[in-house]
Amino acid sequence: MIKFVAAAVWLCAVAIGAMAYSFSNSTPAAQTQKPAFFGGLDYERTGIISVPLIDDGKVSGYFLSRLVYTVEPKVSHDLSVPADALLVDAVYSYLYGNPLIDFTRVKKLDLDKFRDGIRDAINKRVGRKLVHDVLVEQIEYLSKQDIRDNAFKRHIGEAGTEHGTVITPHEAEGGAG
Repeated sequence: MIKFVAAAVWLCAVAIGAMAYSFSNSTPAAQTQKPAFFGGLDYERTGIISVPLIDDGKVSGYFLSRLVYTVEPKVSHDLSVPADALLVDAVYSYLYGNPLIDFTRVKKLDLDKFRDGIRDAINKRVGRKLVHDVLVEQIEYLSKQDIRDNAFKRHIGEAGTEHGTVITPHEAEGGAG
């Protein structure tokens, strides 16, 4: 009987020792980092942001953009001002604060600099990392002439044409065509 009790105690000691050894030498579950574009962040889409571009005191055209930005949900809910309002303000500040951008002569924009500038401006203003990334969904520049031409085309399309002829904007202004 004593041998049976001694064997049971020995068996329990070996089992407990094996479990203790396995727990002490095991590493935590493999903590693989999620890829940058999966989970943890909210993707917020802005409406169309329309910024009038002023040249010599007159509106020369409009910069139109629709952006998507990533924010942490916890940080976003702590804001007293909506993140959209901060983003729109950052776009206006970026375009008016960078006189080197001249859409009337060059229709090329350094998108990386634009996205980083907006992200950094918002994060600096908030005082912590709120916006992780800014993605461009749409960017357009419409000059006043483009807007007039489109309005004229809509007007002609609604009113119809006389005897199958199409009047160009140049002819409508009195030019020969």
